[in-house]
Amino acid sequence: PERDAAPPDEGLPGLLLAFAYPDRIAQRRPGQPGHFLLRNGRGAALDPHQPLAREEWIVAAELDGAGRDSRIYLAAPLDPAELERHFGEAVVEETTVAWDEDVDAVRARRRRTLGALVLRDAPAQPGPGEVSRALLERLRRRGVASLPWGKEATRLRQRLGFLHALEPDSWPDCSDEALAAALEEWLAPWLEGARSRSDLEKLDLGAALEARLDWRQRSALERLAPTHLVVPSGSRVPIDYSDPTAPVLAVRLQEMFGLAQTPRIAGGRVALTLHLLSPARRPVQVTRDLASFWREAYFEVRKDLKGRYPKHYWPDDPLAAPPTRRARRPGEG
Repeated sequence: PERDAAPPDEGLPGLLLAFAYPDRIAQRRPGQPGHFLLRNGRGAALDPHQPLAREEWIVAAELDGAGRDSRIYLAAPLDPAELERHFGEAVVEETTVAWDEDVDAVRARRRRTLGALVLRDAPAQPGPGEVSRALLERLRRRGVASLPWGKEATRLRQRLGFLHALEPDSWPDCSDEALAAALEEWLAPWLEGARSRSDLEKLDLGAALEARLDWRQRSALERLAPTHLVVPSGSRVPIDYSDPTAPVLAVRLQEMFGLAQTPRIAGGRVALTLHLLSPARRPVQVTRDLASFWREAYFEVRKDLKGRYPKHYWPDDPLAAPPTRRARRPGEG
């Protein structure tokens, strides 16, 4: 049968047992009367109806050593202050600074432990460098894609990806893998003051990427990889760089009348992939050779579009016709 070695208010037997069995010093598991964690990391249990079952600290003098939680047959309560006084040389104090998933923020804790047992656990004030390291560690685990890439930052990243694919030695690699490997270089300087997910969501990632460019690259960026192209109708149409090997210009076919050759970027080295659209902005042709399209495919496309959009302007000679953004023929009211 289980026996209490001493009434709970007598601390001396517990201290003597702690000297005799230091690995059997035990701490009650939170919210679990009768269940304890031993200093050596193993579990132990008392009948929850025993007087000692609600003690925070005990020393297990006799237990069976079987199962996940050894059965305690003989124990005594222990004053935790005695642990600090008599086992201080074995107590380890450490401060941890890490991302806490429960609060979505970096949290610092100062802990004093004796083996597997926690004597004290309290909030601490981390240094800026420690917070930055914790944030970067979180990003390494979750990946660069978890950052708040807004529309503008994503477009800039794609443009740089296009230029890197074209000139690997001249432009930075902005792939997930490359950015993850260089977090300290390009992102750490922008983490000052950040501690939580809401702080990360406010990061200006576009500015962080631009900071990787020297002044020559910044001046060349718009010239080699422009964000938009002005087409013959006068519309300023965005260029899609989501595929770095084939940037796309999606534009209504009628706005390209009069343009003989495919527009090119990167100093003329790369022809844009044209997605020529119907008046309803649905693709009717994909080409990198606009001259060939006018010469060969336009008349079949024209026949179909003329039937579906009879109010729109579909000239016999698209190279001689003025480009238009309107439904009616040029000159009509």
